Amino acid sequence: MQMSGGEQQRVAIARAFASKPSILFADEPTGNLDTRTGTHIVDLLFELNREENTTLILVTHDQSLADRCERCLCLDAGALVPEPAGGEY
Repeated sequence: MQMSGGEQQRVAIARAFASKPSILFADEPTGNLDTRTGTHIVDLLFELNREENTTLILVTHDQSLADRCERCLCLDAGALVPEPAGGEY
């Protein structure tokens, strides 16, 4: 039996939260998923983040995903880009 990409991501998230980490890193968590499945995965990540009170650090090129985060830091060629006055990139 083979799992779909979304099922694999759900298992990976469950495994990551099972150890009750204080910080969880997610590198392009929706990178290889269709839009609908990606939305479900992101919703699950943020739901578990709230429930478990875990610091969630996301790496993404997806601006809509970045917009859901409390704080964003932007890198350009490996250097931190100063945050704009309004706080949004």
